[in-house]
Amino acid sequence: MVSGLYAVKYDGDYCNWDNGFVMKEWLFGKTLAELGEVASRLGMPRFAARQMAVWLYGKSVRSIAQMTDISLRNREALEAEYEIGLFSPIDMAASSDGTKKYLFPTLKGAYIEAVYIPDGERGTLCVSSQAGCRMGCEFCVTGKQGLHHSLTAGEIVNQLRSIPERDRITNMVYMGMGEPMDNIAEVLKSLEILTSDWGYGWSPTRITVSTVGILGGLKELLDKSRVHVAVSLHDPFSAERAAIMPVEKASPVEKVVELLKSYDFTGQRRVSFEYIVLKGLNDSPEHIKGLARLLDGLKCRINLIRFHDSPGSRFVSPDDARMVRFRDALSQKGIITTIRASRGEDIQAACGLLSAEKSAGK
Repeated sequence: MVSGLYAVKYDGDYCNWDNGFVMKEWLFGKTLAELGEVASRLGMPRFAARQMAVWLYGKSVRSIAQMTDISLRNREALEAEYEIGLFSPIDMAASSDGTKKYLFPTLKGAYIEAVYIPDGERGTLCVSSQAGCRMGCEFCVTGKQGLHHSLTAGEIVNQLRSIPERDRITNMVYMGMGEPMDNIAEVLKSLEILTSDWGYGWSPTRITVSTVGILGGLKELLDKSRVHVAVSLHDPFSAERAAIMPVEKASPVEKVVELLKSYDFTGQRRVSFEYIVLKGLNDSPEHIKGLARLLDGLKCRINLIRFHDSPGSRFVSPDDARMVRFRDALSQKGIITTIRASRGEDIQAACGLLSAEKSAGK
């Protein structure tokens, strides 16, 4: 039994939020090796691990009773200590452009967000890896919440499993709440579930994991997965970056780029840099030169993101002309640069806003 956690009640479809009792341990979110440990402990045959994995991820069952190729005795043993798991979202905001933001409760009583972004035949899901964040980036709403707790692999993959559009999702980005490298063990487990033949069977090239650049976690991600990597850069100059991103002091961006240059990004795997443009602060000709020097010799692209005004922020959003000038100047330096289209502005789709309101009881 899992102790010390808020719990959920199972309604025959998904688990519903309820903190009235201690829940059983989730099967959903376990890797094949972990399911093998469950099978071994309960005296089940070794092949039962793969059977459970197929039911959990390939057939998306809602109860252990539906795992019909597992003997009744073994199903009863499983049901005595485990449940499938899963949370359904408790709130949703829909944008006029089709973007949908889903709010989920977590196992420890906090809230996280996942954003579904449709674009023609492509459907992208932006998932969270933590409830809150301890990186403290000054421009980030989630960072102002601080870190509540990290998510389990099951809570991460549940964001894919439990939204109505799950069958339309073609790509996933770990760009929601939290810093994935600050929860690297569970993030890697979730990636294993998504990309293994016993799991969802996705190609790693359908997944991008974002990071502010925690060196140890980033190296582990690069060594143990083949997913795309996106680094939150936002300023090429160390002192300026440290003023808005405290992580710069422990993991300088020059060291991050040096690490990336030791890996091969000439094939299918890509590395990109996210750059929120803050009017008058990080969009000067000197910043363009600094970016060109920093990224010289690394095959990559820069995604420019317009800063969107948020309550109490000292930063100012640039206009369209300023964004285009900055993009074109970087392109002339030989860096592939794009301006990311804003989506879901009418529902405040930026990470952390909906969860912050829910936590505040609004």
